[in-house]
Amino acid sequence: MGLKDLPPEGRQRAIIEDVQPVLDGGQFSVKRVVGEEVRVEADIFADGHDSLSAVLRYRTADQRDYKEVPMTPVENDRWIGTFRVEQLGHYYFTVQAWVDHFKTWLRDLKATVDAAQDVSVDLEMGADLILAAARTASGRDRKQLLEFGEFLKSKNDPAVRVELALDKDLAAIMYRYPDRRFASTTSHEYPILVERQKARFSTWYEMFPRSAGPEGSHGTFRDVEALLPYVQEMGFDVLYLPPIHPIGRIHRKGKNNQRVAEPGDTGSPWAIGAKEGGHKSIHPQLGAIEDFRRLLERAREHGMEIAMDIAFQCAPDHPYVKKHPEWFKHRPDGTIQYAENPPKKYEDIVPFDFESEKWQELWLELFDVMRFWMNEGVRIFRVDNPHTKPFAFWQWALGKLHQEFPDAIFLSEAFTRPKVMYRLARLGFSQSYTYFAWRNTKWELKTYFTELTRTGLKEYFRPNVWPNTPDILTQYLQTGGRPAFMIRLILAGTLSSNYGIYGPAFELMEHVPREPNSEEYLNSEKYQIRHWNLDDPNSLRPLISLVNQIRRDHVALQSNDSLRFHHIDNDQLIAYSKSDPRSSDLLIMVVNLDPFHTHSGWLDLPLAELGIPEDQTYQVHDLLSDSRFLWHGSRNYVELNPEVMPAHIFKVRRKMRTEHDFEYFF
Repeated sequence: MGLKDLPPEGRQRAIIEDVQPVLDGGQFSVKRVVGEEVRVEADIFADGHDSLSAVLRYRTADQRDYKEVPMTPVENDRWIGTFRVEQLGHYYFTVQAWVDHFKTWLRDLKATVDAAQDVSVDLEMGADLILAAARTASGRDRKQLLEFGEFLKSKNDPAVRVELALDKDLAAIMYRYPDRRFASTTSHEYPILVERQKARFSTWYEMFPRSAGPEGSHGTFRDVEALLPYVQEMGFDVLYLPPIHPIGRIHRKGKNNQRVAEPGDTGSPWAIGAKEGGHKSIHPQLGAIEDFRRLLERAREHGMEIAMDIAFQCAPDHPYVKKHPEWFKHRPDGTIQYAENPPKKYEDIVPFDFESEKWQELWLELFDVMRFWMNEGVRIFRVDNPHTKPFAFWQWALGKLHQEFPDAIFLSEAFTRPKVMYRLARLGFSQSYTYFAWRNTKWELKTYFTELTRTGLKEYFRPNVWPNTPDILTQYLQTGGRPAFMIRLILAGTLSSNYGIYGPAFELMEHVPREPNSEEYLNSEKYQIRHWNLDDPNSLRPLISLVNQIRRDHVALQSNDSLRFHHIDNDQLIAYSKSDPRSSDLLIMVVNLDPFHTHSGWLDLPLAELGIPEDQTYQVHDLLSDSRFLWHGSRNYVELNPEVMPAHIFKVRRKMRTEHDFEYFF
């Protein structure tokens, strides 16, 4: 055995373990939005009793040099450092730690002085450390370090030299010039994907543009323009349109998903492609590309963005089928395999074959579809069934698109197994559909949202919750009447910072299924044009507007990190809070989950955790009814009649005293 058998550097004594937040060892990016703080933790320790120092180092993708912030030990060798992300794109961070001989010397000197022992040798050792640091310093710092070192080596009174050694100015200079020759650094740069704030806080409204026109006509983009004030008034900032492309005629589905279409049936927008074009074309009855560009601009003027649907599948008469038959699976009889999810059959759709010999050309074309619409100005996409396409494709495509368009937002519509949904989020989807629509009981909601917001999922999986979609009309909404729609709206808008509704079906409380035990709507808008009475006096439009106004006014509802559930002694009542420490915004929600009966209960609040003094009266202001109540202590009574209003959204107003001894709540 010789020198060649030794490790390259055996003097790196600091150990760095369990760095967080990190996904799969740094293979994937954790997520933040511009302006958020990144809190990095790590276990840092070394052999022996020497003191350590550590820094958190971070940079943007276009920077070569790191910025640094010191890390601080908290307990049990756990260290913490923070930095703020200020721009879109990728950030990278590492952790570096080292045995800090000056810090060790300073600690030991204090102990020696306290024990009234001789410090002459200690002062000599410190002087050597200071003079060594001076060799790496410059300017005024170098001059001061030389003076400090020479004085500690002098024969002056030891007490005076000790006083100088403990000088805070000396420590401050020394910490600027640490000896990092044997520093340990994490072996990976850990990535963070920084997106714009709408990735964290958004309010979606889904609308079929072909249903936007006058009764008896096919809607156009101009008709959608006319409805922008309606959507804006309700407080939505994302208007999501199902596919706007030409619809296939071969095997077109009829009304109510009938296998054979009748003359005049419009078919499903998700059966994309016909002689008029494919994924880069617009359905001619909606308008031309100039009309779409105008709609994008008009939406922006109304404080909204248009979200497009990306559905990578084709109608049998899509131009791809004729031009690139190699991109599709073929049956033994030579026909192209249509889509199936047994027992469901989708004869009007043929899926791509991602195991085709020409998969590279397929990938490039699908990537170009997304890039085409991004070049037209679209920045938000709802991606249909991404779990039926290869993970590797999404990792490559989203990574490339985020580099070129860092303001892009992608919503994953994957109602599938949890691990598949979470993998898609790790690959780069900004937001994800959830199981919220089917979580109805207190236990289900509490368990599910605790998992989403209080575990490692919070670092990368952003839930976007929908009480209904064109595919989902739950039993709860079918049977619960108006209170059921109110309950699900308030839960969606307060449990998650991202939520959406499929309208006008939601505000008009469409609830009749196509058949018993089905979640399909009768006369589903997926297969036919519908015309809605938007002026219906029974519409939930006023409540939706109010809930969305509350969301805009209260920063506590604009993220999920602070979600906490609270005990209430009735299983039909659920209670939770959200808060924002910087603005002192604190909201407490209590919701009656039973759409048929009045329920009451005693709510227990952890006052200290919520920042409410135990001995003070505080006011809770119900933002839904504008009622105000004075509460005292941690236990208070609530009662909710679902026919009147099934929920409270309480703004907590704490008592303050003015200089004139006048009490008020703020």
